[in-house]
Amino acid sequence: MARRCQLTGKGVLVGHNVSHANNRTKRRFLPNLQYRRLYSEALGEMVRLRIATSTLRTIEKRGGLDGYLRSVSEKELPPELVPLKRRLEARTTAG
Repeated sequence: MARRCQLTGKGVLVGHNVSHANNRTKRRFLPNLQYRRLYSEALGEMVRLRIATSTLRTIEKRGGLDGYLRSVSEKELPPELVPLKRRLEARTTAG
């Protein structure tokens, strides 16, 4: 399974451990990924996602999952979440 946020695409970064003698060894910075079930009020269902904690804060700031998906373009979303956004848009314009 990829270590990548399903909403933002945030993934693993690479850097160095630097010792006091300035020796450099490779290291990886892993994103803080959590499985979360988020409720979509417009769809009336829970959506299970593996997202970074920084993304969770952004979702709360934008007013929940529905607000986040409305504010993000389809190009920025991963392909597996585009149908969710389209269902959300169809539900909000119809009702």
